[in-house]
Amino acid sequence: MINLEDLKNEDFEIYEAIMNEKKRQQDNLEMIASENFTSIAVMEAMGSFMTNKYAEGYPGKRYYAGCQNVDVSENIARERLKKLFGAEHANVQPHSGAQANEAVYVACLEKGDKVLTMTLNSGGHISHMSKATAQSRFYEPIYYDVNPETYVIDYDEVERLALEHRPKLIITGASAYPRIIDFKRFREIADKSGSLLMVDMAHIAGLVAAGIHPSPVPYADFVTSTTHKTLRGPRGGIILCKEEWAKKIDLAVFPRTQGGPLEHVIAAKAVAFKEALSPEFKEYQKQIVKNAQALAEELIKNGFNVLTGGTDNHLVLLDLRNKNITGLELEQRLDSVRITTNKNAVPFDTEDKTVTSGIRLGTPALTTRGMKEEQMRIIADLIAKCAGSETEFISEKENIINEVSKLVKDFPLYEE
Repeated sequence: MINLEDLKNEDFEIYEAIMNEKKRQQDNLEMIASENFTSIAVMEAMGSFMTNKYAEGYPGKRYYAGCQNVDVSENIARERLKKLFGAEHANVQPHSGAQANEAVYVACLEKGDKVLTMTLNSGGHISHMSKATAQSRFYEPIYYDVNPETYVIDYDEVERLALEHRPKLIITGASAYPRIIDFKRFREIADKSGSLLMVDMAHIAGLVAAGIHPSPVPYADFVTSTTHKTLRGPRGGIILCKEEWAKKIDLAVFPRTQGGPLEHVIAAKAVAFKEALSPEFKEYQKQIVKNAQALAEELIKNGFNVLTGGTDNHLVLLDLRNKNITGLELEQRLDSVRITTNKNAVPFDTEDKTVTSGIRLGTPALTTRGMKEEQMRIIADLIAKCAGSETEFISEKENIINEVSKLVKDFPLYEE
């Protein structure tokens, strides 16, 4: 494990907070779909000497001297990323997925341009020009929802809106959508409407890298992603694009939306990309999907309304209205028994976004611990016990905590 003795001696308060977080991760069942656990090697790269170096610009074209070593690291990250996804150009500098998205907007849009994008309640991400963001003030977003009966993307409706409004950019990709997205169909729609196409694959990047989900790279003008979630790297962002957009994308990242890149994080990204190129990573991604499907099946047996009737990827979305409990209430109950989840809006939700009618569950972090289908069924049954009446939950609470303790003990996170 990483040695924190210097930190312990220098700043015990921060050391204590870090060690408490380590214990929380070890002792809890992490089921937030956007979270995962990196390897020790990734964390070591993040906590390395690279953190000391300013490197505004790009390899070979920096604004500071002394960048020869960070140039090597960043070039390795870029080449590994291009190999991983078969991309023509890669930018590894965005600090986050939201900043990667912002850079794409800056690169290809002018003020007032129309953008066709998925609503937040239907599974889109807040950075996809949600009304709550600054981008929605500068551009003209037009929103599409999932089908109100099937809760899957209605491609005919997307095409109708695209042909009616002729947006400059179409955005697809989601933070709470459990089915495969047809990127080829989106490309066809974009071509018919004369639009550019951006795919945010943040949630499914690991699945795409392993060939478990179709790749957007052959179809999209721009592909953005985070490097954590299913990709199991450090927290950060990336952009892939066609060569014709390379210069504009690089300029949009630096200097138009960011200053100096975080070279220690870029080094950690490079390590994660190498891990993702391994045969073991593909098997890991297959297990993520198997686990999510087993979880969904058992939740359905327990009477939950699993949206779309299941999942093709790493996440399961529950509509809790038939259980007479809100997303917030169930999130809090689960957290009290050391199962970490997040409340989530469901399509056409009438609850406030701070309350919600749904819960989003994910299997990447549990799969990193080595859990398989058998454990998913056990966890689904525990979630069901948490969703009963308050009296039932209180009577079962101690037993649930004991079951969680057994699971995390049988599948330790990091070796001591």
